[in-house]
Amino acid sequence: MLAADALPGHADQQTAEEKLWRAVIASTVWEWTHGPLRRRKEAEQFLFHDESDFKLVCLSAGIDPLSLRERLEKLRERSQLRLEEVAAFI
Repeated sequence: MLAADALPGHADQQTAEEKLWRAVIASTVWEWTHGPLRRRKEAEQFLFHDESDFKLVCLSAGIDPLSLRERLEKLRERSQLRLEEVAAFI
């Protein structure tokens, strides 16, 4: 029996699939940072609180879910600090 990796085009398909899931993640991060309020809240829920789909999407994209959440958390902390600085200035 042939391994799935030995099938012609399988590696390309996997790469295309990973690219698709990476685009899903990138789109969600964009919604979280630039989208309308409702979409930002939905994206934040997915990125920081979803325990099943987030992990599946990250693994499908070839990304470590814990590492991505840590990086997103740092981004969120930096952006929160900037907002606090702006609020203090006003």
